[in-house]
Amino acid sequence: MTHTPDALVQHHAANLAGRDFVVGDLHGCVEALRFLLREVEFDTARDRLFSVGDLVDRGEREQCEQALALLDKPWFYAVLGNHEDALCAVAEGKMPRNRWYGIGGGWAQSVPDAELVHYAQRLRQLPLARVVGEGEKRFNIIHAEFFGDDAALDSGQFDSVVRERMLWGRDLVLGTGDPARHALSLTFCGHTPVREVRQIGSQVFIDTGAFITEGRLTMVEALTSRIWSVSQVEALAHGAAAIVLP
Repeated sequence: MTHTPDALVQHHAANLAGRDFVVGDLHGCVEALRFLLREVEFDTARDRLFSVGDLVDRGEREQCEQALALLDKPWFYAVLGNHEDALCAVAEGKMPRNRWYGIGGGWAQSVPDAELVHYAQRLRQLPLARVVGEGEKRFNIIHAEFFGDDAALDSGQFDSVVRERMLWGRDLVLGTGDPARHALSLTFCGHTPVREVRQIGSQVFIDTGAFITEGRLTMVEALTSRIWSVSQVEALAHGAAAIVLP
C-alpha cells in the first residue's frame, strides 16, 4: 500500500476551544509522555496533541505497542516518521527484517508477520505533513525537514527526493541546507536529536533524544514559548507508570 496525493497532507482547523501541543520523537517512551500530559493538565475534550512521528523503535515491545495504540486516541495526530516507514517496508516485503532491526526495530523480533501487516495498514494512513490553521496562526508538522514554501507543502505533490527528505533529511541541522530562501510557516520537525529545542529558519526541531540515556522527551505548546521536557528515568521516578493515558 502506498500514499495517494490526497492522503499526504492533512489540514486541521485552528483550535479555538483549547490548546495544541506538539511532541518530539517518542520511540516508545510512553511513560515520559504520560508525565508530560499530566504536567500540562491535558484536556482531551479541548486540547490536541500532534506528533512529529517515530512513535516506535529503539524501545521495548510493550512500550512500542502502547505508542502505536495512541493512533486510536481521538486527540492524537501523528505524521509518518522514517521508523514507521521502515516498519511498513518490512510488512510490505520491501525491506528485510534484519535491516530494520539494525536501526531500532528489534522490539518486533517476536511480532508475527500478520501483526506487522496490521500495524502497517494503520500507519500507511498517516500523512507526511499536517497543517493547522491559516495565515499568521498557521503551523505545520512534518518528520524531518522540508525545502519549499507553504504552497508546495499544501500541494502534496512530493516526488521521491522530496519524500525522502521529509522522512530522512538532516541537511538543515547539519548546516548544509539554506532555510532562508523558503516562505514556510512555522514547522515542527523531529528526526535529528538535538540537545534542546532549536529553530532553523521557520523549522523548529523538537527531538531531544527521548530514547537516549541522557535525552529527554520534549513537548511544546504551538504558537507559544512554552516547552516541557522530561527523561524516561525521571518520569518513572515520579510515578508515570501508574498514570493512565486520557
